[in-house]
Amino acid sequence: MIRDTSHQDQVIAAPSGMKTRRKLMLVAVGLALAASAAVLAKGWSSSEQSVNAARLRIGEVTRGTLIRDAAVNGRIVAAVSPTLYSTSTSTVELKVHAGDTVKKGQVLAVLESPDLTDELKKEQTLFNELQAEVARQQILARKQKLAAQRDADTAEIERLSALRTLQRYEGVSNEGIIAKIDLQKAKDALAAADIRAKHTKQAAELESDNVSLELKTKTAQMERQKLAQANAQRRVDELTVRAPVDGFIGTLSVANRSMVQPNTPLMTLVDLSQLEVELEVPETYANDLGLGMTAEIEVAGIKTKGKLSALSPEVVKNQVLARVRFDQQPEGLRQSQRVSARLLIDEKKNVLMVPRGPFVESEGGRYAYLVQDGIAVRTPIQLGATSINAVEISGGLKQGDKIVIAGTESFENAKRVSINK
Repeated sequence: MIRDTSHQDQVIAAPSGMKTRRKLMLVAVGLALAASAAVLAKGWSSSEQSVNAARLRIGEVTRGTLIRDAAVNGRIVAAVSPTLYSTSTSTVELKVHAGDTVKKGQVLAVLESPDLTDELKKEQTLFNELQAEVARQQILARKQKLAAQRDADTAEIERLSALRTLQRYEGVSNEGIIAKIDLQKAKDALAAADIRAKHTKQAAELESDNVSLELKTKTAQMERQKLAQANAQRRVDELTVRAPVDGFIGTLSVANRSMVQPNTPLMTLVDLSQLEVELEVPETYANDLGLGMTAEIEVAGIKTKGKLSALSPEVVKNQVLARVRFDQQPEGLRQSQRVSARLLIDEKKNVLMVPRGPFVESEGGRYAYLVQDGIAVRTPIQLGATSINAVEISGGLKQGDKIVIAGTESFENAKRVSINK
């Protein structure tokens, strides 16, 4: 039985010089390891901490165009959303329900107000009376004008008669047929007729002016009453509440057949054909906002653009409300639908910038860790404009530098940190 092969093994002597080369190789490897250890020891001795590179995010300083923007949230609101009010003390009879789609001019509610109805009837009656009074005054004016004209014509006839009588007397006075006293009487009669004709004509003109003025006064009273009647009619017409635009009923503020006071909200009408975005902008951006500014809006996975159309004059809960009008309104939007938006505040060209990270908020953005030969060195910097994705470097770094933009929370403000691969 063969137990093993040990009796078959033979020792072979090494070639001459092999041991010497092996010793030299071992010495060389030892020296290299010693040098690497010295370098590492030097780096570790000069750094305060050591962090794995997988836990860090490093960004490179580049030169380019920085678009200053702000990411905000908002919601879809109706650009036209009128609230309808009651015009007087009345009883409401609703003709629609919340959520109903309505057309412009459609009756939405009827207000029952007996007081306004009675007032309209009174104004109509008074207007009819004044109409009759004006017609009566027109007839009276014609009669008075005719009477005045008759008196003027009679006086003119008497004047002409006296003139002819005087002419006859003058024709025979040289022949001695009539006495001189009769001729003088004829002259006096003509003078008196002239005076009467003149005064009667003036009286007729004054009478005509008087009756015209009276007629004008009555007509003005009728026109004033016509306006009062029209106003009463308008108030009665307003008792029928109609839709000012196409849309749907958003909310009903009163119950059917309830009594309401003047200026009580009845319902809200929403026009979905004209929608806008209401954004909640942090007050830190308030001074940078301006009307006409471009906004990129994302709603339901669809991106579109718009223009800033309105800004709230007040700050509420550290936020300013802004309205954005769509350049082209997407389809399928709903009232109060949540959206996200990006306001394009400014554009700076040819600036040094680096990807944005938590280092911006760390220590107020006054320091950054510059990576050099595997060591992160705490370096003072100056930041400029910021955007959602990048931040401007205005001092402390140059193009091509690399800094730690995320993961510095474990550095504990150390001056030098070793980065392990």
